[in-house]
Amino acid sequence: MEILPIAHFRSPLTSKFGIPRQSGLAALAGTVVFEPPYRQMDAVRGLEDFDYVWLLWEFSANREAPKSLTVRPPRLGGNRRMGVFATRSPFRPNNLGLSCVRLTAIDHDTQLGPVLRVSGADLMDGTPIYDVKPYVAYADSHPDARSGFVDQTEWHQLQVVVPPAVASQLSAADLQSLRELLALDPRPRYHDDAQRVYGMPFAGSDVHFRVEDGVLYVLEH
Repeated sequence: MEILPIAHFRSPLTSKFGIPRQSGLAALAGTVVFEPPYRQMDAVRGLEDFDYVWLLWEFSANREAPKSLTVRPPRLGGNRRMGVFATRSPFRPNNLGLSCVRLTAIDHDTQLGPVLRVSGADLMDGTPIYDVKPYVAYADSHPDARSGFVDQTEWHQLQVVVPPAVASQLSAADLQSLRELLALDPRPRYHDDAQRVYGMPFAGSDVHFRVEDGVLYVLEH
């Protein structure tokens, strides 16, 4: 079976570093821009009545990455191996990702057709999307389900300190998204050097930070 992208994702995050490890963890806003064959309102007729959608997409930045039957989940500190099919690892045989995101609006653009505005995505800018499906609570929600090793490990968000000089350069929405993204701790789980400075592109700027004793400090340029 050959599949082609029906859309691409637009996001403030232009690299893998800093992307949430799961959808819904941060209120990261983005848009789904359809390819020309699907730029018709008929293709999304009725979708406005749903609060969430599933996105089927590609880990496009991992196309050449080596694959393995076992991976080291960040939730386990990056030092225990689990089977790839027992994890949400981005290093998968077919590089396919699945995310549930909140549908906040459907815009009609005279050139781009229907544009889906979503929140809570874990996709980088330019990600190919292969399908969009509505989330239906009666079939998709299983609140009593077990979650394997995720249920057996504790995880704490970081406190984030953003200096006024940096905060003033961002809109209120972008600042909130940045705080939520950084609170998730984008560092590799095995990194614990308080003096190490990390950087990631966000909304057209380079954000640098370091982490010490559970507090993430954004640095002024």
